[in-house]
Amino acid sequence: MDKVMIRLRMGSNDAHYGGDLVDGAKMLQLFGDVATELLIRNDGDEGLFAAYDQVEFLAPVYAGDYIEASGEITHAGNSSRKMSFEAKKVVVPRKDINDSAADFLAEPIVVCRASGTCVVPKDKQRKK
Repeated sequence: MDKVMIRLRMGSNDAHYGGDLVDGAKMLQLFGDVATELLIRNDGDEGLFAAYDQVEFLAPVYAGDYIEASGEITHAGNSSRKMSFEAKKVVVPRKDINDSAADFLAEPIVVCRASGTCVVPKDKQRKK
């Protein structure tokens, strides 16, 4: 099945805690956007996110970090779509060098993994 990826820079408006730390819920928001695109590609409808089965926050995310959030449908039922997600930090700011310095990471840092279930009611499925 298709895999979807979005890349987004975390801004100062995403920082929720001291030290420019971004709230972990922001990763779940990105996963929701990935899930929506997956459902549109698969079913022709945005569907609804029903539940997360598992969420792991693995590394901190800060304002200025670039995050790649990806996901894929791992199982499709009649109306349910099980999905897995991963968010990786791919660019980090280097304020220790100067205000505009940044590094593209040779090895991305996985910051969050999750799995969940979305639902597209049968009467809204337009593909297959």
